[in-house]
Amino acid sequence: MRRLAVLSLHTSPLAQPGTGDGGGMNVYVRELSSALARAGVVCDVFTRAWADDLPATVSIEPGLRVHHVSAGPPTHMAKEDLPLVVDEFADGVLKRMQSSESRGPDEELAFDAVHANYWLSGLAGHTIKHQLNLPLVSTFHTLDRVKAEASPEEVEADAPHQRAEAEAVIIRCSDTVLASCSVEAAQITELYDADPSRIRIVAPGVDHAFFGPGDRRQARRALGLPEGGPLLLFVGRIQPLKGVSVAVRALAALGRDHADARLVVVGGPSGPHGEAEAARTVALVEELGLVDRVIFVPPRPHELLSTYYRAADVCLVPSRSESFGLVALEAAACGTPVVASDVGGLRSLIDHGRTGYLVEEHSPGAFAAWVRQILAEPLLAERLSTGAVMRARRYTWARAAHLLSEVYDELTAGRLVECS
Repeated sequence: MRRLAVLSLHTSPLAQPGTGDGGGMNVYVRELSSALARAGVVCDVFTRAWADDLPATVSIEPGLRVHHVSAGPPTHMAKEDLPLVVDEFADGVLKRMQSSESRGPDEELAFDAVHANYWLSGLAGHTIKHQLNLPLVSTFHTLDRVKAEASPEEVEADAPHQRAEAEAVIIRCSDTVLASCSVEAAQITELYDADPSRIRIVAPGVDHAFFGPGDRRQARRALGLPEGGPLLLFVGRIQPLKGVSVAVRALAALGRDHADARLVVVGGPSGPHGEAEAARTVALVEELGLVDRVIFVPPRPHELLSTYYRAADVCLVPSRSESFGLVALEAAACGTPVVASDVGGLRSLIDHGRTGYLVEEHSPGAFAAWVRQILAEPLLAERLSTGAVMRARRYTWARAAHLLSEVYDELTAGRLVECS
């Protein structure tokens, strides 16, 4: 039996996705760790204690625990301030990993590897690797040099002049870097001069027990949404990178032919520009005369999102960049055609014309054109829905856990990478 230390400094897998800095990474850490635990890999997830009344350890299921580590004040911290507490977090994790205090029957197992999520955790993982002589696996989820091209204003506010350099150091130190798809693997190699032999593609999965096809009208009734008329859906954090304004303008661009169409926006403000983006979005809805046609829904528990996907005719993913695109995968699993930006991991998820559409031109008119085609041709919509479900079935958390277990087997049998 193996034991893994999973680092998730800036956001907890227990946090509500779609709030603050919580998003697809929360889902990734929780679901992948759960799948690993069920496959016999004990997972201890370490995250920063963001409140002073949190239990030191939460047992989620056999083989999976979440540990709250004191680092900085026990309150929410802006992501751009978190580099200041990385060393304290690493020290706290080291103490927990070396503690003999018993918290479960598998607590005495030695740790076999460290898996860092996001660059902040990677910095802590760098320290832990060398203190404990353990292999380091890193997943970045987003890359600074990719974001710099798509959304430079967010990069500047996020961590000016230091994040890209830190990512490069972590990549050189990591024994394995995980990419969600071939597109991200190529970006890591090209933008960071990474050794391709140390990159492994492990695609995230989807829980098909929750995310599957269902009756659209029944889903709308369950949510209290109008049963008639086309329904578009946007799921994600409200920040410039995710492009919610494009979704709103795409609704307007549908014109009089679809004057009864509505857009549901599920998510909350996130990041340094989140509140301002949310205010701009509300103002845009009012300016375009769409107050009665755009429905804002606060972040929902992850498993409940499936009902929103099933209720929609089309899911819009107008992100400027996406390392993978979990929303697109979940929508596809529910049989909802996706119209998404032709960027990043979305290119590997969507088979253009068979499971949905990729939009090269990041404009509301371009999104509206594909939406209009789907709404105008019921047989096309049905064909896209069937293709999307079949495509989504390739992605499971159990498969991701199996591939990652193979990575751990390779690492524990070999020599550690020396930092270059």
